Amino acid sequence: MTPSLTIVVPVYNEAEFIPEALPRLIAAVEEVGANATIRIVENGSSDGTADIAKKTAGAANVVVDSLPTPDYGAAMRHGFLEADSDWVVNFDIDYFSADFLRQVISQPEGVDLVIGSKRDPDSEDRRPFIRRLATVVFNLLLTVILGSDVTDTHGMKGFRRSIVSDIAPEVVSTEDLFDTELVVRAERAGFVIVEVPVVVEEMRTARSSLVKRAPRTILGLLRMRRRLQQG
Repeated sequence: MTPSLTIVVPVYNEAEFIPEALPRLIAAVEEVGANATIRIVENGSSDGTADIAKKTAGAANVVVDSLPTPDYGAAMRHGFLEADSDWVVNFDIDYFSADFLRQVISQPEGVDLVIGSKRDPDSEDRRPFIRRLATVVFNLLLTVILGSDVTDTHGMKGFRRSIVSDIAPEVVSTEDLFDTELVVRAERAGFVIVEVPVVVEEMRTARSSLVKRAPRTILGLLRMRRRLQQG
């Protein structure tokens, strides 16, 4: 039997982009032929994103939730904890892949987490140089600060429901680092992680500023290390 999927997509002020991106995401999911629900988690938008998402989805299997505060990580956490499928996948509204979904549902028993790694030698990263460099630096910080062996924690990932049930409630980080803490906690708990190659081609120019995110990210990783050391 094909495993069921919940695809969690946090969105913030995406009213203009949703009509273009959501039909493409729906088509990618339908292409795979899996039993899948797309869960759009709008958080703190002021432009009617949730209403636009509902109208755009039409009859597709799309659930739209709304949270009051802009917080990417909190939106992802909400979507993960609401899921009741075999696998929970996180996509961004401008970065998703039918091929990645196929790789997730084809994993054998015993694999708990699938990471679409931008750093895999067989991946094709088509982003601008500065974005690729930021990924290299972040992964170095993961190794130095947290002692992690994974090569990527941002991007497409698929989690067995057992990880979500056992670990997601313990995750404290929100904003940019919810998924990083979830991955690192899963790694430390001994869950089996597989990294697979991906083609990285975002549908638009990145909206977030690397300059603004860098100090917040470093401080967040240091706080995460302290929490993990304290148990």
